[in-house]
Amino acid sequence: MKTAIVTDSTAYLTPEEQAKYNISIIPLAVTIAGEVHDETDLSAEAFYDKVRASKDFPKTTQPAIGRFVALFEQLKSEGYEEVVSIHLSSGISGTYQGAIQAGNMVEGITVHAFDSEISCAVQGFYVLKAGELAEQGASAATIITALEAMRPSIDAYFIVDDLAHLQRGGRLSAAAALIGGLLQVKPVLHFVDKVIVPYEKIRTRKKAMKRAEDMLAQAVKNDSITDVAIIEANCKQEATEWMNALQKLYPQLNFKISYFGPVIGTHLGEGAIGMGFANMKASTN
Repeated sequence: MKTAIVTDSTAYLTPEEQAKYNISIIPLAVTIAGEVHDETDLSAEAFYDKVRASKDFPKTTQPAIGRFVALFEQLKSEGYEEVVSIHLSSGISGTYQGAIQAGNMVEGITVHAFDSEISCAVQGFYVLKAGELAEQGASAATIITALEAMRPSIDAYFIVDDLAHLQRGGRLSAAAALIGGLLQVKPVLHFVDKVIVPYEKIRTRKKAMKRAEDMLAQAVKNDSITDVAIIEANCKQEATEWMNALQKLYPQLNFKISYFGPVIGTHLGEGAIGMGFANMKASTN
């Protein structure tokens, strides 16, 4: 049985990663100064330039159901019988529900939607695992089981300069944003029950990054991860230096640099930095 892998643009896969496993991407959109852009058509650098030049706060939009339907129809015409469609957390976007609705509208192909309950490169870890298994001929059911086996190892920590972005975008309560602003903290955020919440309030960026390092150290101690992504919002040099330092500490892990693109960058703000990790070899046995 031929299984296609679909994800949305917030997995921020590289072109090489997409091509390796023939992964299809459904783009979310961002509106800046009245102009609507598919996330896949706007580089992160260009996005942050536009944000600085605009007086209006950007707005993000999930994919239209029709785009999902068109993609699933196309995949059916290419001989695929099943689709595993992996999306950013349903707690911050309706994209996952959109995939389910569209899947029910297309006959002749079975769509299995998977809620990553997270986003960015960590969502991408799920996608790459699914692509690897699909290339080996695995069924959608087998792939979903493997992704669920990965879930306990998945985690991510984000450090932002300004909580106001998350509050304006409706992804964080006004109370949490107010507290962060009053205390001038650099909060460490993470996902809990599919939504973004403060993990710890820390006074400086350096200490916040050290706290993320502590969580990585604990995961390594538990022998529960294989891959780490350092994720940046237009602070690539800082992210690269951080990754290089961590690589020296943990040469047994696979590291990569990723980024917060326009949609997630809208909510985290320029200068955000994060770390995510996963066990890509998690077993269902």
